Amino acid sequence: MTCHAVGLLHAVEMGPEIVAYLEGIDATLAPFGGRFLIHGGPREALEGQCDRDLIVIAFPDRAAARAWYASPAYRAILPFRQRHAKGEVFLIDGVEEGHRAADILRGA
Repeated sequence: MTCHAVGLLHAVEMGPEIVAYLEGIDATLAPFGGRFLIHGGPREALEGQCDRDLIVIAFPDRAAARAWYASPAYRAILPFRQRHAKGEVFLIDGVEEGHRAADILRGA
């Protein structure tokens, strides 16, 4: 099942280390089948307000997502982001094609 690495970031301080992080992250994703689905961008608020940048990276499965995050290549650039941005980063599984909202009521 597809797994997503999700980041909700704010207080990003653009500078040389963030630039190095952005220039380096794509190469860290490739060996694990990771690809960006969402990478910040303009938001249109329909309800409430969100002051964070949303980043979503898709992986073939949770094992690949974990392996990417733990990889030496990613761990080498991770401190660049951590020193210059705040927020949450987590893994969450996707849903199967055809999933319906009420499926969670049945444990599907």
